[in-house]
Amino acid sequence: MRNISKKIKIHILILLLFVLPFFQKAQAIRIGLSEGIKKTYLGSSQNATFSDINNGKILFISRSYTPYQIKAYGNSIAIKVKGRYYDCQTNAIFVQNPNSKGFLATKRRWYRGDMIIYNIGGTLTIVNSLPLEEYLMGVVPSEMPSRWNEEAHKAQAIAARSYALANLNKRGSHGYDLKDTPQDQAYGGASSETARTTHAVLSTRGEVLTYDNKIIPAYYHASSGGKTNSAGEVWSHDLPYIKSVEGFDRGIRKNGHGVGMSQYGANNLANKGFSARQILNYFYKDIHFSRIRTKYD
Repeated sequence: MRNISKKIKIHILILLLFVLPFFQKAQAIRIGLSEGIKKTYLGSSQNATFSDINNGKILFISRSYTPYQIKAYGNSIAIKVKGRYYDCQTNAIFVQNPNSKGFLATKRRWYRGDMIIYNIGGTLTIVNSLPLEEYLMGVVPSEMPSRWNEEAHKAQAIAARSYALANLNKRGSHGYDLKDTPQDQAYGGASSETARTTHAVLSTRGEVLTYDNKIIPAYYHASSGGKTNSAGEVWSHDLPYIKSVEGFDRGIRKNGHGVGMSQYGANNLANKGFSARQILNYFYKDIHFSRIRTKYD
């Protein structure tokens, strides 16, 4: 560790952890799972409540472990029950889990939280609404192999949390905050969770990266191929907290935009004994570690 420490010149700073009061209520996030589809299936591990999002009227109580086909019906939404479609006479349905131990199923996966189904222009948009930390439980194992070093997982969790909060309402015109794909962050729901990656999320709960008292969109990528890019090399402008540095992933084919943290590089540094904060301090310059309030505090 001593030799590599000299090479990359990581300076351990006194880190100020403080609460960002203006983000105290930023605990929920809306993730777009599907859009532009004509029909889908939705199920639940426990009986779930379907209601009209516009007026709160209860439309239907589902049975556990029973898949229900849902389709766009003109400008409305229809649900198939016992072989027959019923018009819900609304363009937006809220599907609520009965408690925190329940899961909803769609796209052949289980998800925490609730679901919102919109009919937008004659097609369906499916949105998963859930607490931020529970969202991250499905992001970290989707973005980084669960067998990797725990400190790399922690660095990934903090970077992903920062990216999510900095991009709330990024896709608001579509009815959600972020996609569930690498266009934003890969998210596999509860089906992708592992004990190792969930521990990394919860052990860093609420931690975010800030620059000039603002949460940064902590960009990251799989591999830089040896050297990361500054933001200005890829996009139209530079970012003061992202500079081109050695990626510590030489020999691995470049994969991604190359801006910010290299995930392979983060794991290689973790395997050499560096902590999550040291890794993040290396890939993001002059940043501070701050904390938002979560339901786990």
